[in-house]
Amino acid sequence: MTDDDEVSASSLPAHDARRDPSTHQLRLFLALAQELHFGRAATRMFMTQPAFSQQIRALEKRIGVPLIERTSRKVELTPAGQALLPDIRSVIAAMTQLNQAAGLQARELSGHLVLGAIGGEAAMPYTHAILAHLRAAHPHLTFEMRNLGFTQQVEALVSGETDAAFLLPPLPPGFQSLHLATDQRVACMAAGDPLADQTSTTLAQLADHTMLDMPPGVPRAWWDFWTVNPRPDGTPVRYGMTVADLEAMLLAVASGQGIVFLPAAARHLFPRPGTAYLNVSDLPLFTAALAWLPRNRNRPALAALRQAAHQVIRRGRHSLL
Repeated sequence: MTDDDEVSASSLPAHDARRDPSTHQLRLFLALAQELHFGRAATRMFMTQPAFSQQIRALEKRIGVPLIERTSRKVELTPAGQALLPDIRSVIAAMTQLNQAAGLQARELSGHLVLGAIGGEAAMPYTHAILAHLRAAHPHLTFEMRNLGFTQQVEALVSGETDAAFLLPPLPPGFQSLHLATDQRVACMAAGDPLADQTSTTLAQLADHTMLDMPPGVPRAWWDFWTVNPRPDGTPVRYGMTVADLEAMLLAVASGQGIVFLPAAARHLFPRPGTAYLNVSDLPLFTAALAWLPRNRNRPALAALRQAAHQVIRRGRHSLL
């Protein structure tokens, strides 16, 4: 384009968008062009004939030319109607393609999720199933998994470091969660403990054992649940050494500093020299959950994660452990 060919926007006539025909009106015209009968076209488009005729007249007014010749015997397209018919078909086809492309983009969600996991939750079957479903449903959505220490499990969600986390309830107030699974807990103790050679024990038999403790940043109610404090007979738990992460915990157990109760999967996930895992017949079950903050609930990426978790759960929790 040369300088002489350029046209400034101010020199163009103002466009009145109110005179643009609607897609609906164009679709009605296409139906009438095929049927050449107002009654049949109106029925086809699930409209009354007066309402249909009114829309066709409004279309002609907006375009500025008559499109239909109406007589008592027949309906025909005007020369203008015949001439514009290919263009109207092209507009409708383009709108259909646009809607299909928009729907595809809506389904192909993109974004990035930062997920947290405490202990061995990242390795659990339900976690893998959820992430596999999410990956299949939204291939453009990326995510990363971060291992969380005991104090980080709540702090990471509150600070926004993680968008959601695979945790072991109970959770403090202010969080939303989805129950993923229920399973047994076991006692983790030093391999040289007199009880370690038994196949099973009870909370009463463990009454004189010291439990490892958590740092101050860990919700006390959470650790009381995991140590069963107080015990069923009302006896308070005797706490000993404080540990900040799982590896420090397992090392302290192996050195005889105390015992802990862990998910049964710890047997396979965390075998360590000097440690033993023992069933406790009266130890309450625990639950696993996907947790998030309510304010983030409807963020598209997090909503997709929640939907994936619901889909996996509907398949049956029996297959998630």
